Amino acid sequence: MIFKRKIYDKLLEWKARGGETALMIEGARRVGKSTIAETFAKNEYKSYILIDFSNVSNGVKDAFKENLHNLNEFFQIISATYLTQLYERNTLFIFDEVQLFPIARQAIKTLVKDRRFDYIETGSLLSLKKNVDNILLPSEEECVYMYPMDFEEFALALGKEQLINYIKICYENKTALKDNLHKDAMRLFREYLIVGGMPQVVSEYIENEIHDFTKAERAKKLILNLYRNDIMKIDEQYRSRVMAIFDNIPAFLSRHERRIIYSEIQPNTKFENYEDTFFWLNSSMTVNLAFNTRDPEIGLSLNEDRTLVKCYMGDTGLLLSHTFSDNDTVDPNLYKELYLGKLSVNEGMFFENVIAQTLRASGHKLYFYTHYDQKAKRNDMEIDFVISRGGKIKNKIYPIEVKSSDNYSYPSLSKFKEKYNKRIGNAYVIHTKQYSEKDGIIFLPCYMAFLI
Repeated sequence: MIFKRKIYDKLLEWKARGGETALMIEGARRVGKSTIAETFAKNEYKSYILIDFSNVSNGVKDAFKENLHNLNEFFQIISATYLTQLYERNTLFIFDEVQLFPIARQAIKTLVKDRRFDYIETGSLLSLKKNVDNILLPSEEECVYMYPMDFEEFALALGKEQLINYIKICYENKTALKDNLHKDAMRLFREYLIVGGMPQVVSEYIENEIHDFTKAERAKKLILNLYRNDIMKIDEQYRSRVMAIFDNIPAFLSRHERRIIYSEIQPNTKFENYEDTFFWLNSSMTVNLAFNTRDPEIGLSLNEDRTLVKCYMGDTGLLLSHTFSDNDTVDPNLYKELYLGKLSVNEGMFFENVIAQTLRASGHKLYFYTHYDQKAKRNDMEIDFVISRGGKIKNKIYPIEVKSSDNYSYPSLSKFKEKYNKRIGNAYVIHTKQYSEKDGIIFLPCYMAFLI
């Protein structure tokens, strides 16, 4: 099943530049990289060749090793192998799972310089040492990141284009939805919380008119097992630490502060022991990391404190399944409770995770803020997310608090707003209620978060 994905517009923008660079689509496994690349090739080119390096012949590998000095011969071999005619400036080569054959990635420099054809690469874990060792990374390669389907893409997959258009109009006009449509939007958002945005899972969910959470659950379990198998293949020296962090993501997110507590994984340990762990998890894009910013007044990245980190799942549907992975099947009543907003366990962790996922898919790096009161010996300010817009020095910051219940207060956001008022663009509370503005704060329904 082919879904409308926002990244398609980025591919069109790249193609319009006429082969100046190759395009690398990087993302977690099963987010739809290969599908979007092949769909783009079918729609926008006269012919294409997809070389899947997870299942490629020795003859093709040998062509990359031995024939790049003579590109006419190289293209003849590839064309004959894949029984595909090549058209100058109208054929696309797709190097799928290119991290499995780094020589092909290095060849991009030569191939792009030739300018006869276009090249898209797809892959994951591209920055790991074993995938870049002994090769020169081409400067002719530009990268776009692909994430699980966001709420808008999910809604479009379910045929809710009119509702999405109405949400956009209300956001632009800073008005609330009509009550009945607000309820529809919240039900749809809760569906998204449960199913998530992995295309394979969404496809299983909407396969027939009666949407099936059970089928979606089975697809999510397969992806989680795939991620665990990937972890088991990494270097033994830090495999156990990666698995420990991955397995404990639900436990840490269920805490009030959401942060990773290293001593709870292994006594007398600290961040430095887990740097490689976070590098692998971040490179895999199976998680979204948020680091503490010590002083958001003069740029977030300049003041990040990497010893304090939150680790969200890259997809909230996967987080739900991961949280209840002790059971072979998730109790259908759990879906019902979450769908109706009556979940007895910590619903806040799923809402905060989905907002992290939404912000990351919109291109924002994730930071949070805490302030420790020395006299009271406790944190007196905790902001779930702080994002920025602009340069590293001259920017505006946007504090965001996430509330999953109808009854809440926001003292931290009020204090933060008072302290950093001159640097703040907008302050947001993302919640389950209607759009409103009060005390200089925008109260945004969660289904509008993708528009920030």
